[in-house]
Order: sequence, then structure tokens, then C-alpha cells
Amino acid sequence: MRFVLLALSRPLTIVIALIAIALASLLAVQRMPVDIFPQVGDPAIYVAQPYGGMDQMEGFLTYYYEYHFLYITGIDHVESKSIQGAALMKLVFHQGTDMASAMGETIGYVDRARAFMPPGTVPPFVTRFDAGSVAVGQLVFSSDNYTEGELQNMALNQVRPLFATLEGVSAPPPFGGNQRSIVVTLNPDKLWQYQISPEEAIAAVSNATLVMPSGNMWTGETNRIARTNATLGSNLEELLSTPIRPRSGTTVYLRDIGTIENGTDIITAYAHVNGKRTVYIPVTKRADASTLAVIKRVKDAIPRFKNAIPEDVDIRLEFDQSGYVSAAIRNLESEGLLGALLTGLVVLLFLRDWRSALIVVMNIPFALFAAVLALWTTGQTINIMTLGGLALAVGILVDEATVSIENIHTQMQPGVSCVRAVVQASEQTAVARFLSMLCVLAVFIPSFFMSGVAKQLFVPLSLAVAFSMVSSYLLSSSFVPVFSTWLIRQRHHVEEGRSRSEDCAPSTGTIFKLCCGCAGRWLPGISWSPSRSCTSTSLAWEPRSFQTQMLRFFGYGFDCRQVLELNRLNGKFSALWR
Repeated sequence: MRFVLLALSRPLTIVIALIAIALASLLAVQRMPVDIFPQVGDPAIYVAQPYGGMDQMEGFLTYYYEYHFLYITGIDHVESKSIQGAALMKLVFHQGTDMASAMGETIGYVDRARAFMPPGTVPPFVTRFDAGSVAVGQLVFSSDNYTEGELQNMALNQVRPLFATLEGVSAPPPFGGNQRSIVVTLNPDKLWQYQISPEEAIAAVSNATLVMPSGNMWTGETNRIARTNATLGSNLEELLSTPIRPRSGTTVYLRDIGTIENGTDIITAYAHVNGKRTVYIPVTKRADASTLAVIKRVKDAIPRFKNAIPEDVDIRLEFDQSGYVSAAIRNLESEGLLGALLTGLVVLLFLRDWRSALIVVMNIPFALFAAVLALWTTGQTINIMTLGGLALAVGILVDEATVSIENIHTQMQPGVSCVRAVVQASEQTAVARFLSMLCVLAVFIPSFFMSGVAKQLFVPLSLAVAFSMVSSYLLSSSFVPVFSTWLIRQRHHVEEGRSRSEDCAPSTGTIFKLCCGCAGRWLPGISWSPSRSCTSTSLAWEPRSFQTQMLRFFGYGFDCRQVLELNRLNGKFSALWR
């Protein structure tokens, strides 16, 4: 009740607050990240350890990792899977653990554990994986004139450096192509004939392609750069002259037991798009980036990507996941417009007053604006869950304004002023509207007691509904009374039984009253006495009560009798109203 009186006492403040909420919500929409889902994922870190050909990964590698990972702060448990040549470990942490600090500790203990592992162990991949790591699109390469290996090389060395510079984009390596490799094929029959093991051939090839600094050589005062021919160059046939087993007499060379080619590695995975093999770069975003913004930047950069590769290679963006968010935003807009239209038609049909319907319809966007602003201040993003919560609340938040506006019409009896009817109607429905709001919000309270992914998904939805409902209640207690006092028509009945309609909105005498109100700021003795008609006033020089002095603020936008009525109803002036 006091909130309604405060709103009626400060109508311009309410209008300015509504304008500020609308502008701030537009700023929030521009700055809030747009994603498919909220930040979802367990507090976990993944460690992938490759070791080609190793068949005892668990005993020689995984055991040492698990032993050292238990020293990490906040660790809950460690899960591991070991197969031939690879081991995958999942480190699960307690809720609330600082994952940045945990990642640093994990990398430190990985380095320590590698000291106990067999020679040749390469560093593992340490990463975090959650819903935000899923690709939001795929940059697909296709050509009729180039092989998958050539497309892989273009994607990796020519397009990926440009792709990685886009804001908010992480650049994983391309997938689907054959990795370029120098392949040496050994003939088993020749190996048996010359009594040479595959290990001897591998050692000979490794020694022949040794990469090492050769240093400089001084000749007089000239410092020359010395180069060796051990590094493999463009002429692969030179590698075939590598001696496998140097000995007196007949020396076995690599050309005697095998062949060499500039080919690709053994294919373990490939990609198909529209039934054709292809190469693609997964478009993944950073955790704090917006899906819509990332997709837009990638689409804008595609012409730059095409300029870096041959003209007969096509690059296109496929499997765009931003359409789900765009569809959710369009659904929210359609739900809001449909709800506003139907609600306005119902109010217009039963109350037969287009001004009442306008007030109810205007309550919907302002409630959504305030909810979006509140979501921004609490660190939420625009995603399917928050948009679903706002769409769900559209059908509920119209009830607050509808109940208020209907009861205001009920209280507008003959002889009752517009302000008094608004105050009495708001007083009668305030508690009922508040309790109904609490009943709706109580349904979403259990989401705050969930855990894991369920809590991460449903808490944003609950907050969207809660902010919308609270905003609707506050607007129905401030925006609706103020604009009802300004816009709604009231029927006044004369003593003879004949009735006529009188507009409670500012009439033709508003300019005169505004001038008198402005003059009253500096000339407190100036006052006017309202006659029976709201449009006629009389100016008089006489000291008046404290009510007239309050016209200096309350008089703007209100009828004279409405201001005096508001002063009598306000609890601050209880001495003047018993």
C-alpha cells in the first residue's frame, strides 16, 4: 500500500525509472553472452596420454599419474581408461574448487609423474571439457582437384592461422584429412633374406635423418655456416642410400629392403559431409564468448579464408548451432506479442476501454526488460533456458496487471475520484497478488537445492521466471496505478440520475495548472480553488494549507482534485485525513 502511494506521489519518477529500465535492458542485451546452454559441466580435468605400441599402459604410465593426482587440492576421485597405445584419465573435483588453480597443479604433477615413466613418453594432453567446448559449427573444405591430404595441409597451415585470430574463437586442428608423412615400407622377405630386424632399419633411418646443429666454420676472417646432409630434404631418394648394416664386403642399404614415398599416415578416422569425404575445422568458442557473435565473425571472415587458398577450393560453414538460440529468441518475441495481443483483446472486450488494454499490454515488455536487466546483473547469459523462462513467464505476468486494472474499474463508482478508486483497488489486491506470486515462485525453489548439471540448467530458468514475476508485481503496484490515474475514463453521475463520461487524464486546463504549479514553487502564496469541473480553476492570493504547497511537486500531470485527494489518502498526511 505504501508503495502504491509512493508511486502516485512521484509519477514522473516512475516514468523516468521505466525509461531507464528500457534503455539499460537494451545495453544488457548487447553485452550479455548468447549461448545455447548455460555454463554446464562437472568440475573435471581430462588427461590423455598417448604412447604408440605400448600394451601395458596401466602398469607403466596410468598408475604413476593416479598416484600423483591424489595430491591435487580439491580432488574428489580419479577415473581412468587404458587401451593399447593410449590412456584417458578424468580428474573430478569437489564443487566450488578453483579450477584455474587445479589446472596449474595438474600440470605440475603431470611433469613429476613423467619422471617415473619409460623412455620416449611424450607429454600428455591436459584440458577441460564441458558443454561450452562442443563445436558450434564446422568450417568445411571441399574441392574436386585436391586430395584430402592437400586439403588438410591448406586448412592447417593457411586457414587456421587466420581462423585463430578471430575474437572468442579457439582453433583446434582440422579433422578428416590424411596426415602427411614420409612412409618407408619394408619388404619382409628382404628382411628375412638379409637377416635384418625392423628395429635395425628404424634405427638406421633415424640416424640418417638426425636433426642437429652443425655450427660455424672460420676460414680466415670469414665465419661460414656449416650445413650437414643428415637432414631429410626435398630429394627423398637420398634416404634410400642409408646403410642399414655397414660391414666389410657387401653393405646392405635401405633401397635393398624397402621403398620410400611422400604419402600419408595410416587412416584411423575420416569425415563425410553429404556423402563425400572432406576436411573440416571445428568452430569452438571460448567459455566467455557469445555463440551468435562467434558465428557472425566466422561468416564475415570466410572471404579472407578463401583468398588464402586456391580458387577451386570451397569453404563454407556447416552445422551452424546458433540457429537454436535465434529460434528461441524469435519464439520469445512471438510469445510476448501474442500474449500482449490476446490479453489486450480480452481486457478490451470485458472492460470496453482501450486505455485499460493499453496499460495491460505495456506491462508485458517492461516486465521482460526488468527481468533481462536482473539476469545481466546476476551474471546469467542469453540461452535456451533463460529464454524459455521468460517465455514461460509471459503467460503469468499478465495476470498481475489484469487483476489490478479490473479492480480499478470496479472501484470507479459514482462520486468516487479517480485517485481514490486507484488507491482502494490497489489496496484490496496487493496482498492477493503478492501471495499468488509467491505460490508461483514456490514451484521453482527446489531447483536451487539440486546439484550437478540439473542445477546448472534449471537455476537460470528459475531466475528468469522469478525476475519476471517480481517485476510484474512491482509494475502492477506502480506503473499501473500511475497510468490508470492518467488514462482511464471514469463515469460521473449527476444528481438528477443522468450520467456523463469525464476524462481523468489531463484536460485542456493542464497547461494553466502546470503554470500555476511552477509559479507555486517560488510563490507559495499562489493557489487555486477547484470548481466542480476539473477543467476550471480560480487563481487566488491567499495562504493555504500544507496541501497546496505539495502541489509544487504533485500537480504535474494530475487534476487539481486528484492531488488533493491523494494528499488525504497518503499516510504522511494522516492528520488531514481521518
